[in-house]
Amino acid sequence: MPQQQPPAGAAGPADHPDGAAPPPDLPERVVEIYGEHDLSTVPAFAGGFINFGYWAEVPQAAGRRLTEADRVRSEQDLYRLVLGALGPARGRSALEVGCGRGLGCALALREYGLGAVTGLDAHPDQISRAREANAALLDAGAAAGTGRLEFVLGAAERLPLPGGAVDVIYSVEAAQHFRDLPGFARETARVLRPGGRLALTTFFARTRAAARELPGLLPPYADGLDVPYVVDEVAATLAAAGLRDVRVRAVGAGVWEPYDRYLAQQHEPRDGWARRYLTAYRAGLLDYYLLTAAAGRSVGRRRVQEGAAPAAQGTP
Repeated sequence: MPQQQPPAGAAGPADHPDGAAPPPDLPERVVEIYGEHDLSTVPAFAGGFINFGYWAEVPQAAGRRLTEADRVRSEQDLYRLVLGALGPARGRSALEVGCGRGLGCALALREYGLGAVTGLDAHPDQISRAREANAALLDAGAAAGTGRLEFVLGAAERLPLPGGAVDVIYSVEAAQHFRDLPGFARETARVLRPGGRLALTTFFARTRAAARELPGLLPPYADGLDVPYVVDEVAATLAAAGLRDVRVRAVGAGVWEPYDRYLAQQHEPRDGWARRYLTAYRAGLLDYYLLTAAAGRSVGRRRVQEGAAPAAQGTP
């Protein structure tokens, strides 16, 4: 999707409250997209949640023109899909890894009754934006002495929390950026309390052969923004870190077709790379997934299919 410059006054590297530059190991493309370019200002991500959205619950989405309100609803519904997969949430503590502007953290507090939510992001500009976007909620918590929401700078593979710190960890369309997925898995196992839950959602390659092909089709894989992880290998990595009951659910049937139709209605060219995700999905190269796991000794993994993508072609 086309990029655009952030609005005047947007926080830059020198303006964020922690006074730190992006971590030196953060890829240059990630620094640009979530810093100078501020992906949350791109019209395709109306509402600022920065995800492709889950459209299955958008009323009558298949039979009418999709609106900006529908787009925002789809992004919120992706969070609801993930948060609902965590089980009973009221009063529990949560960590969102890759929180962006923190809008999902606020939704989690507002709709799911979590006791406390920590939003973590590796880019300092995103932490600045999250604190600005949620200033009223942060101020109210400070005034009441509850401190139910906070935003911290940190990497997924080096979570700045003590062991057994939170009840649940969730991540929405961020894991494709993680450079050290085994590190994230180990840190998740360390930081979750006994009986804790993990839920993450994003798009992954379906096979190793697909992972090799995707950079030639989608520039974010070629320019270093995203990593073409293979979904079964992601699940195995979580299990190897000691997480148990790892489950994989394909949800692309509720993502790719309506998202592409929304882009078409915004006059995104059919041959533009932003619309190649649907091409990749139809070719069986990638899909959108919800992965869940529990803290504890690994006992394997199980796949649950929902509207699976067309069968992948080629050698796995």
